[in-house]
Amino acid sequence: MNSSARFNGHLRLFMSSRQPGPYDSVARKWLALAERRRAHVIELRESGRWRHYYTPEGLLEALREAVRTRDEWARLAGVETGNAPA
Repeated sequence: MNSSARFNGHLRLFMSSRQPGPYDSVARKWLALAERRRAHVIELRESGRWRHYYTPEGLLEALREAVRTRDEWARLAGVETGNAPA
């Protein structure tokens, strides 16, 4: 029965676990890069060096973008966002 089955006359779809894709290794490499970028921005913040490169608002935007990018690559690589290394 492919990915669907009949149940009481209605078509019901079954969710299966994510299958590995041909580009998963590429997505994991981009995820690693996004994680390094996020760590770099955090290190800039913690060391105070961010003042050389960003305004306070710019730093917040850089942090948000780094987190969004990391989360998106984690999703594409099939890694749960909460399980992606910080």
